[in-house]
Amino acid sequence: MGEPSRSSLNSDDGSTKNLRPPAGSVLARSMLPSSEAFPVSDDLGPHSFQKLKMLGRGAVGKVYLVLLKGTEKVYAMKVLTKKEMIEKNKIKRVLTEREILATVNHPFIITMYASFQTAERLYYVMDFCQGGEFYQFLQKQPNKRLPESAVKFYIAEVVLALEYLHHMGFIYRDLKPENVLMRANGHVALTDFDLSKQGQAISPRVVETHLSLMQKMKSAMSSNKANGPPSGRKSLEILDSEPVLTGDCTSFVGTEEYIAPEIVDGTNQTAAVDWWTVGILCYEMLFGQTPFKGGTQDETFRNILGGKQLQFPDDIPVSKDCKNFVRSLLKKDVSKRLGGTNGATDIKAHAWLKCINMNLIRNARAPAIPRLRDPLDMTQYKPLKNPEFEPTNVSSDGTSKKNNGADSDEEAGVDGSSTEKNEQGNGEAEPNPFANFDVVREDARSY
Repeated sequence: MGEPSRSSLNSDDGSTKNLRPPAGSVLARSMLPSSEAFPVSDDLGPHSFQKLKMLGRGAVGKVYLVLLKGTEKVYAMKVLTKKEMIEKNKIKRVLTEREILATVNHPFIITMYASFQTAERLYYVMDFCQGGEFYQFLQKQPNKRLPESAVKFYIAEVVLALEYLHHMGFIYRDLKPENVLMRANGHVALTDFDLSKQGQAISPRVVETHLSLMQKMKSAMSSNKANGPPSGRKSLEILDSEPVLTGDCTSFVGTEEYIAPEIVDGTNQTAAVDWWTVGILCYEMLFGQTPFKGGTQDETFRNILGGKQLQFPDDIPVSKDCKNFVRSLLKKDVSKRLGGTNGATDIKAHAWLKCINMNLIRNARAPAIPRLRDPLDMTQYKPLKNPEFEPTNVSSDGTSKKNNGADSDEEAGVDGSSTEKNEQGNGEAEPNPFANFDVVREDARSY
């Protein structure tokens, strides 16, 4: 068994307070688009799925492997409890994660097909990544580390995913092996966006640069060979522009060993916090440990702030370019950090990654291919006590009522409830803070 996964820290109060779950359950009822990747009917709800296995349990929710009834399509379904989200002031985070998942479409980011709700719970229907957590994959490697060539491959895919998120205006803020999933083909995908922050997306910049004498000579020679007009003395380059967070952003979020210095000391955060975590992830994959971990959380934070110099183990050989790549990402001064100014443009241009064809990497063979058994063969899994989500009767007014005698095991993530009264007892429903949660994506793709 591997070590327990590391949990994320946060002190971000991102919600509307003093709200309670609505009275009654509202299911997504609009005409639902059907696609090969997600062939849904026009009545989407918990009853549409059969649970096969619990894939994971987090601080605020559970993830199940589910089967879409009437098909052989399996998905990962994340289930959250509304009451818990409200009591823990996580409404804004839930809606931000839903916004990200409903917006993004990228091979190295998990795909969400739909989100819907009942009176008590929120559901995300997402890709099932058969390779599981990248963290568990690392734990099974010799000395919990990978060859440099494999590390380079996975880092390139993570950088492309973060570049895309930044282009969309989102800052991830919680990169770690536990939040990276491995697909059946060995490629990776980011997941878990509840700590992400939405900022203002900024368009890439076109920058004019002057050519050196040597560049001018090479340009003139290539023009003569092609019998074309002489090239100009200037070159145009497209540079990434990082998203801008409006107002102060000093919330304490992330995972202990991965948190950037500016988060620890409470200074304003930028998208560069994501590039710091890329450096930590790269180091952990190379050496089987993170560089600043201390005996206590406080010691770890002191090390991150400068109490410990970045060192590389002498007994594990890595290239000079690789060490320079990690050092450049782990600069405590954001203005000097690789990616701090021009984002992924500078990171992809680094000598260590230059040999990677970023445009074709999704079609390349991954360093490791998971050994898989048929996910529909449940003999390798412990049977669930309650394989069915609780059925609901939907009335004409859009509420659902719990069936008498229905299974109510807590672990099953069952749904449906009778009308709830507010504190005054007048039977009026409180405003639903998740009113815009439901969506079915027409453009969702399975990678």
